Amino acid sequence: MRTLIVDDEASARARLRRLLAAHNDAIEIAGEAADGLSALQQITALAPDLLFLDIEMPGLNGFQVLQSLPPDFVLPLVVFVTGYDQHALAAFAANALAYLLKPVETERLALVVDRAQRLHASVAQRAAEQRELSALIQAAPDAAPLRHIVGRKRDRFFLLAPSDVCFFRAQDGIVRAHTASETYWVNYQLNQLEAGLPADQFFRAHRSALVNLACVKELQADFKSSFRLTINDLAHTEIQVSERQAPFLRRRFPGL
Repeated sequence: MRTLIVDDEASARARLRRLLAAHNDAIEIAGEAADGLSALQQITALAPDLLFLDIEMPGLNGFQVLQSLPPDFVLPLVVFVTGYDQHALAAFAANALAYLLKPVETERLALVVDRAQRLHASVAQRAAEQRELSALIQAAPDAAPLRHIVGRKRDRFFLLAPSDVCFFRAQDGIVRAHTASETYWVNYQLNQLEAGLPADQFFRAHRSALVNLACVKELQADFKSSFRLTINDLAHTEIQVSERQAPFLRRRFPGL
C-alpha cells in the first residue's frame, strides 16, 4: 500500500517511518508532509492507498485537510494520529475509524496495518470505510472557526486569510472565493463558510453570496426596499441583497 505520513513534528514522522519499516511487505512510504497545505498537494499528487494523518496541526488541521480535497477525489484509508486520550477518541471507535495515540506503540500499529491490509483487499469494506469517513468529515466543519480558507487553482492549493476574501459566490454547484484580484475554487458550502467565519464580518447577501463587509465600498438603495453592494475589487463587482436579507443589513448599518 502506497502510504503518506502527515505530521508537523519531525520526530513523530521519523518514529512512524521507523516502525513502519517492520511492515515493508505491506507498506511503501510514498512521502511525508509537515503541514496541511503540503499534505493536500501530496495527497492529490500521489493518491496514496493509506494516509497517517495528524489531527492537530498549525494552519489546517487533519479534518480540514480532508474537507479541502476535491469532491470527486477517492479518499485513501485514513489512520488518525493524535495525542487525545481514550475518552476523546470514543467517536472514532464508534465510527470504526482507525486511530493511533502518540507516542505510537508497536503493537497498536501492527493491528492498524493488518486492518488496513484487509480493508484494502476488500472493495466492499473499503467503500464502507470511505462512506463512514466522509460522514465524519462532513460533520466536522462546525467544530472550530475557519482560520484559513483553502483555495484551489488547477492543481495548486493556497491558504487564504478570511480577511483577504471579498466575497464567496455559489454558481452551478461550485463555490468560489473572490479576493480583490483573484478567484479560487473552494470545497466548502456557503452554509459552512457562514457558520465558520466571523459573523460580524461576513454577511449573507442572498442564498448564493456571502460578502465580507470590510470590502464593501458602496451601498445603494435598490427597488423593492433592497440594496446593491459594490465591492472594492478590481472588477467593482456588484452584489444584490435579497429582500429577505435587507432587514439584516439595516441592523448592521443603522443609518440605512
